[in-house]
Amino acid sequence: MENLKMHSPNLTEENIARLADLFPNCVTESRDEKGVLKKSIDFDLLKQELADHIVEGPQERYRLDWPGKREALLTANAPIAKTLRPCREESVDFDTTKNLFIEGDNLDALKLLQETYLGKVKMIYIDPPYNTGNDFIYEDDFVQNTEEFLKRSNQKDEEGNRLVANTESNGRFHSDWLSMIYPRLKLARNLLCDDGLIFMSIDTGEEANLTKIGDEIFGEENRLASIVWEKRFTRSNNAKTFATLTERIICYRKSAELSEVKEPRNEKADSTYSNPDNDPRGVWTSVSYVNPATREQRPNLVYPITNPITGQVVKHPTNAWKYEKKVYEGHVKDNKLFWGVNGNNTYPRLKKFLTEMDGGMVPVDFWDRKSVGTTDEASKQLSNLLEARVFDFPKPYTLIQRALRLSNSKDDVVLDFFAGTSPSAHAVMQLNAEDGGKRKFIMVQLPEPCDEKSEAFKAGYKTIAEIGKERIRRAGKKIKKENPITTTDLDTGFRVLKVDSSNMADIYYTPEAVNQDKLLWMSENIKEDRTPEDLLFQVLLDWGVDLSLPVTKETIMGKDVFFVDGNALAACFDKDGGVTEDLVREVARREPLRVVFRDAGFNDDSVKINVEQIFKAISPHTEVKTI
Repeated sequence: MENLKMHSPNLTEENIARLADLFPNCVTESRDEKGVLKKSIDFDLLKQELADHIVEGPQERYRLDWPGKREALLTANAPIAKTLRPCREESVDFDTTKNLFIEGDNLDALKLLQETYLGKVKMIYIDPPYNTGNDFIYEDDFVQNTEEFLKRSNQKDEEGNRLVANTESNGRFHSDWLSMIYPRLKLARNLLCDDGLIFMSIDTGEEANLTKIGDEIFGEENRLASIVWEKRFTRSNNAKTFATLTERIICYRKSAELSEVKEPRNEKADSTYSNPDNDPRGVWTSVSYVNPATREQRPNLVYPITNPITGQVVKHPTNAWKYEKKVYEGHVKDNKLFWGVNGNNTYPRLKKFLTEMDGGMVPVDFWDRKSVGTTDEASKQLSNLLEARVFDFPKPYTLIQRALRLSNSKDDVVLDFFAGTSPSAHAVMQLNAEDGGKRKFIMVQLPEPCDEKSEAFKAGYKTIAEIGKERIRRAGKKIKKENPITTTDLDTGFRVLKVDSSNMADIYYTPEAVNQDKLLWMSENIKEDRTPEDLLFQVLLDWGVDLSLPVTKETIMGKDVFFVDGNALAACFDKDGGVTEDLVREVARREPLRVVFRDAGFNDDSVKINVEQIFKAISPHTEVKTI
């Protein structure tokens, strides 16, 4: 039952609605004096609709624009003082796995990954929230103080998560959604390698806008396909106009460095090959020798062809041949023309041998339900795996596997920064089990709270991130159980890292705020609740070192010293003044590429002064830093 409005009608809104019926292209979005989005009229366009001549207005240009685009660009470029904190208790095989699960806002995560994974990700798949009028969206503002902004705008929940509902009162404004996705895609492009691919699932609501944003960020020339996925095959009786059976997956490449895309051949494709003439080169199929172009359009491809079996001279009455005469003569010499089993075909066909198809086959832009699965199948798979129906309309991991197979290598880094229930991680592990690959995944998921009335919450999952982590745990065990021989060294673990504020005390970033009363406690510049391993991972981020490298801890002269990937980095975060020159010399003898000490950990000032000299003498190539 609807409530009474208890106020007079808003005539402006009614007038805009009437104009929208007559001139839908003139309806746009703008912000009012309080910064709130509203529907409005583009009066320049309306004047043009009502005029019989060109109406002067703002300079026209081809671009996608919306209220908040400049702020979105600023958001993408603004630095943040945050870090990733390791969480061993929620991880699987923390010390050996190459996979990452990052819990937190994906905009923060993408910024934190910029140095470490710049140009190293081969494939990105995302399934962003669709703009349905009530789905959650992310709000970003780094211009003002983050905490102040979030509290003022009621964007922070009780657990400290930034989450804003795109409520019905806000309607289906496109601007909010565009401002959310734009900075994330700009940052994601930086992470892709030059021959990398990104696949983006989207519904019809924002398909056009996502394509325009993709064209702007990746380049229109790098848009490879708008793939149609057959996500279901039964029509919904709830639909009032058209029942939606398909969904789009928009695919871009990073650059022209990726010149071709092929997918592995399958049994269905190979079944078209046979060897009716017992050709010693093996099975083959045939393609038409007739050109779609007419004889007049391609006169250089018009010449007589002789059937070697009947001796008949053949000319096509209307069309040219596909190849020049010199190429045709080579085909004859190589016995590549097929005239039918009895030689009675009117025109020849060209043999294509299976042995020539080693590079795979060109993918198509229609992915049917039989080859990649449906949302119903995905729901059942996830429900069986987690023993509860915890998520509506998940993507089937087989869908993402199809995208993964378009890459030629088996040791790629795969990123999904709208991970949800982590079907992408499931797809990576499953495909590695099938082909012996060493692909690594990075999942990023906001700890979005589950509704307390939902089946997920009743099953014990407080957030979507928890569902994703448990899905990876169970999927990994299931894959290993079903493939005991081929998965002995399969990596089904993942290292959980959580986005958090910097390990450094806030005053570290704002020295102008120092006063005499604070000088006493400022001798320690690191927050009290941070562990040495927290510090280690911030150092890895700052230095751009791979976050999945193995970490070991040794006790040297009574102090804990971390070693990353052998000698890639050594770190001692002792804070009790226990770092002596003898300890420094012992670490230097390991000849690490990089070494870091805690500033407050040196025994005295002379040790701190002599550290660089000690390394210059023993390990001159080592880069030395302190925090």
